[in-house]
Amino acid sequence: MVKLSVLDLAPIPQGSNAGEALRSAADLAATAERLGFTRYWMAEHHSMPGIASAATAVALAYVGSRTATIRIGSGGVMLPNHAPLVIAEQFGTLESLFPGRIDLGLGRAPGTDQAAAYAMRRSMTTDENQFPNDVVELMRYFTGENGRVRAIPGEGLDIPIYILGSSLFGAQLAAALGLPYAFASHFAPQMMMQAIDVYRQRFQPSKQLAEPYVMLGFNAFVADSAEEAELLSTSIQQAFVALRTGQPVQLPPPQAGFADGLPMQARAILDSVLSCSAIGTPEMARDAVDAFVQRTGADELIVTSQIFDPAKRLRSYELLAGAVLGRAD
Repeated sequence: MVKLSVLDLAPIPQGSNAGEALRSAADLAATAERLGFTRYWMAEHHSMPGIASAATAVALAYVGSRTATIRIGSGGVMLPNHAPLVIAEQFGTLESLFPGRIDLGLGRAPGTDQAAAYAMRRSMTTDENQFPNDVVELMRYFTGENGRVRAIPGEGLDIPIYILGSSLFGAQLAAALGLPYAFASHFAPQMMMQAIDVYRQRFQPSKQLAEPYVMLGFNAFVADSAEEAELLSTSIQQAFVALRTGQPVQLPPPQAGFADGLPMQARAILDSVLSCSAIGTPEMARDAVDAFVQRTGADELIVTSQIFDPAKRLRSYELLAGAVLGRAD
């Protein structure tokens, strides 16, 4: 049976605010814990009016205080935005507070536009190919191998590191370092199969991992009827179109037939973005998951459900867990 986990951006629905979104995120993590999901991750994004997880480590501390056993972590921290030492200290602090429960997923994208990236970094001259060196530096803070500079908390702690990506770059790096690889197929599926093949073919065993481990992003909109599930999925459709046109918004309420009024090119983009998805009843979701796992050989699916109504979002995860894991709240 494939493992299921949760990827959460702490979406801010229209008419709501960041505080309510973060409380809803903690409710989701607690529900995922009861339902048998393996882990709960939050993603770092900036300057996005519909996403409340910008201060990822801070948000995870709150989630950790509301849960007891589920693994929690980043999916991911965008490492070029930060000094590796700072991330080592932040996640070392989380691991010290919630021992044996912290994951650290790392990506190299800014998680925002160029203006916000500049506001964080104060310079855009940094070579993005520095990312592998930053990952290694970060890992050495946990092992205490960076000389006089020490991460306290952090040093000596066992914090699993995952490499995130949507291209071959991350696949190659994860393989070279012998780390688990998480591919962003929930929004950028175009290179998924090629990246998986590169990762598995080039994987080198490490102290953390003996064999390749593939985690794939997956959208799920599950409801008691296929019609309701389709309607729930229109919120993320609207949000994605707004983002692609440079006008990010808070998560809109569902809009029946939204895609029908779009130009053909926009509909094709949405079809591609949602190609790694389960949209429908629990039975339809189970069939979609089974087919996706059979096609990819994924070890784990990390599921995102950008649903406007927090209660219906919880219900979607409950129905998915019942269908795939045989668990119900």
